[in-house]
Amino acid sequence: MRNGGVICRFFASVLACCCVLAGPARAMDAPTGPVILTISGKIGEKNAAAAARFDLAMLEKLPQQTFTTRTPWHTKPVTFQGPLLRDVLAAVKARGATLKALALNDYQTTIPLEDASQFDVIIAHHMDGETIPVRTKGPLFIVYPFDSSESLRASLYYERSAWQLKSLVVE
Repeated sequence: MRNGGVICRFFASVLACCCVLAGPARAMDAPTGPVILTISGKIGEKNAAAAARFDLAMLEKLPQQTFTTRTPWHTKPVTFQGPLLRDVLAAVKARGATLKALALNDYQTTIPLEDASQFDVIIAHHMDGETIPVRTKGPLFIVYPFDSSESLRASLYYERSAWQLKSLVVE
């Protein structure tokens, strides 16, 4: 019994050292470049008082998805690149039922959170290999993989897409 107590104290001290060396869990990093996306509402990870703010570099650090699809706004198929919406929402620990997407041009749309898990929706920051300027729907564009399913080629999903995206509110 006496040796068991010594062994338990030894392992407890090793565990304590490991926790000290590992340090506390890090909060979401603050953006170092211009903020291009702000997420607020029902989120568990923040880097500002009431929101998570992202610059382009932060979005590019998330796993990237690329797909080519036809859209009603372009004359030919376009290749989009950016993180999956579900990965962005996971990064901020979103816990709601809907997203309110707000654009620089004051467009607003509501997106059910389940769309992020059901479809490979991305927050595109590149179109045809180039960053997206504001004048051509940038800097961010929520886009569905319209060509991946006949059901996605509908006004319901076109209306949920938002170019010139500036913020998301998790409700």
